[in-house]
Amino acid sequence: MAEMTKPDIREWRRLYEATVRVKETSPWEWMTEADVFGVQNPETGELGFVSVMGMLGEHYAVSLYLGSEGIHGYLNLQELGPFADPEDLIQIPQLQASFEDREQLDKRDREVIKELGLKFRGRNAWPMFRSYRTSFFPWFLESGEARFLSVALEQLADVAPRFREDSSLLEPFDGEGYLLRAPRREGETLLWEDASTGIPPLDAPPIEVEMEVSKIEALGQLPRRGVRLEVDFFMFPAPVRDEGDRPYFPHMLLTVDAVSGMILGSELLKPFPSQEAMWGSVPEGLADQLSGVGLLPEKVSVDSELLFQLLEPLAGVGFELELSPSLPGLDKVRDDLLQTFGE
Repeated sequence: MAEMTKPDIREWRRLYEATVRVKETSPWEWMTEADVFGVQNPETGELGFVSVMGMLGEHYAVSLYLGSEGIHGYLNLQELGPFADPEDLIQIPQLQASFEDREQLDKRDREVIKELGLKFRGRNAWPMFRSYRTSFFPWFLESGEARFLSVALEQLADVAPRFREDSSLLEPFDGEGYLLRAPRREGETLLWEDASTGIPPLDAPPIEVEMEVSKIEALGQLPRRGVRLEVDFFMFPAPVRDEGDRPYFPHMLLTVDAVSGMILGSELLKPFPSQEAMWGSVPEGLADQLSGVGLLPEKVSVDSELLFQLLEPLAGVGFELELSPSLPGLDKVRDDLLQTFGE
């Protein structure tokens, strides 16, 4: 992974000033999470979508959902409502400013506050900033992230009072669009104006599967057995940190015997160099597991459409691939693994 670029003192100062202004405005008193608007990054053109949390008085925060993946993740979370898994939230690309108790801050957070000469007192009063990326543990902001989050908070300070006076400001146009705060340069001056944006289509990068032909041929030579397997690929909620990098969540490729529940193969994969590259390595991982146990199953069941699509070419060697609504044998093994780790 590339080395993180930390914000400098000027970037930190701007971010804290914008955050303090938002706290003084307290937009959560009249804005809900659903009162979303867009902000365009003046440096990159990237879109972010601002959502305010805290109307219930429990946790005050502002999230900037990043790009198409961020806004679609937010919309899916809203659709799930109380059935959403807390793990789903930290997998949505976003930058977040929240107000916490002092003991919830990391030493590095407190060092920045001290360097800036700022003082905060009481509960839900201490600003904390985190970057969320798919398959990664929430982490400290990089320089460009701090600048974009500062812009978003500054624009929230502009939009929130206007929305309080006119709630139609954030009503979706055509039922699916958002107010967009768009930058415009006049000479050396950066001006901001109201525009509108639709929901950007989810632009998922393609997954390329690379696999040695010799491994597929070797699978075809394995003895066929009347064995039914269940296979899943899931995030393992145990962050791992390599020196100098942000912590990541490995993903486990798990294969079990559908009848006995015996684990026939397990492997932890890293989301490097990308999430798509990790998924693209799954078919080869399963091929290695089958070669390791020395048999070709009668049937392999999965409960993920993406996993089904990735493994379809592999099934051509002579086993049935099934998209199943449930994997009872594997689910029990996975739950036991996660419970053991949790302890």
